[in-house]
Amino acid sequence: MVAGLPALTVALLPVRDGLALESVLLLYLLAVVLIAVIGGLLPGVTAAFAAVLLANFFFTTPYHTLVVDQRDSIIALFVFVLVAVTVSVTVEVATRYRIAAVRSRSEAEVLSRLTTEPVTDDSLTAVLEEVRDSFGMESVALLERRGDVDHVAAYVGRPFHGRPVIAVPARDGLRLVAEGPELFAEDRKLLTRLAAAAARAWEGQQLAGEAAQARQLAEIDRVRAALLAAVGHDLRTPLSGIKAAVSSLRQQDVQWSPAEHEELLATIEESADRLDDLIANLLAMSRLQAGALSVDNRAVVLQEVVARALVGVPADAVVLDVPDDLPLALADPGLLERVIANLVDNARRFSPSGVPVRITAWADGSAHLSIADSGPGVPDADRERMFTPFQRLGDQRSDTGVGLGLAIARGFSEAIGGSLTPSSTPGGGLTMTVRLPLMDG
Repeated sequence: MVAGLPALTVALLPVRDGLALESVLLLYLLAVVLIAVIGGLLPGVTAAFAAVLLANFFFTTPYHTLVVDQRDSIIALFVFVLVAVTVSVTVEVATRYRIAAVRSRSEAEVLSRLTTEPVTDDSLTAVLEEVRDSFGMESVALLERRGDVDHVAAYVGRPFHGRPVIAVPARDGLRLVAEGPELFAEDRKLLTRLAAAAARAWEGQQLAGEAAQARQLAEIDRVRAALLAAVGHDLRTPLSGIKAAVSSLRQQDVQWSPAEHEELLATIEESADRLDDLIANLLAMSRLQAGALSVDNRAVVLQEVVARALVGVPADAVVLDVPDDLPLALADPGLLERVIANLVDNARRFSPSGVPVRITAWADGSAHLSIADSGPGVPDADRERMFTPFQRLGDQRSDTGVGLGLAIARGFSEAIGGSLTPSSTPGGGLTMTVRLPLMDG
């Protein structure tokens, strides 16, 4: 750029006798414009005055002096200087406007992206990262004022070493601070907007946290209400049966036949079993919801786990198709046994009298265990709802339990790394399929 005018002068000297001064000045003007575009205002103005001196010295008679002997040449040189300086200023102003427009567009895109994206757990960090990347900062943090002490709400980059170079109010009680290079005035305008975006992200996260907590409390209230309803009905039913049977046996003025005596004892045993199952399910659900479930996955033989789960189930109530040569599955045997027991119990409740539940197992990259009943089935729209704790579809039968069996079965299945999927039984009914990983898979 510095050598452009001398090079142009050297190139024009051999043909100066064949060129008019105006043509020479136009070529110099082109060179000045290029210098102004590349270098800016000061180089452009400097080149304009250097060009008029070169044109005067080498191309205006008398040559090799700064004296001008023709009035037209004086006017041409004067107009050249005015035009060259004006062009240099115009180029500089246009360049600044262009840079400002590009900057404004970039700032608008950044702010639009940050303000329109939904608030997530990473929104505040994303804003702080944007500040750090945009301004080359080493550390950026959002500080929350609590009393007389600033607490770090979030930060990115290395830990702060000294006094921040910038501190911008974000909102009441919030400040955006950063360590790094000093900023220009126009940078501070964008920084102020980004600080406001950081404050909005922080408030959005606070509101999201409060909403999540409110939903959690609402769910706890719902479960508590359902639990109270269960205690009020499902616990009372077996207790009432036990109390009625015991009271009958203790009556001294009634002579019970052996068959009646056995029937009352069977009622006590059946009610006690129902009470035990109900309490076990309530305890299991409380462990699931509290996240206190202990899982010990290891190699299991499905046939053995199924056999333990069916202890106490009449032999004619189920039909088994569980090969003994299946690959070992990876699961917690105790939790898997509970899953199978709950699914079998649920299937037996809804199967027609005398129709057994079918249990089938197979492997195809994963271990699968299906429990199929021949009952009324469940519509597709209700299949997810039936896994809701304390939910009994239709709520028509009072002897179908507290509505925890399927919820626990799915919760335990997922806890041991598997899944539980409902489907329709061919010919009518509901099939629940447990999928488990294999030991070698």
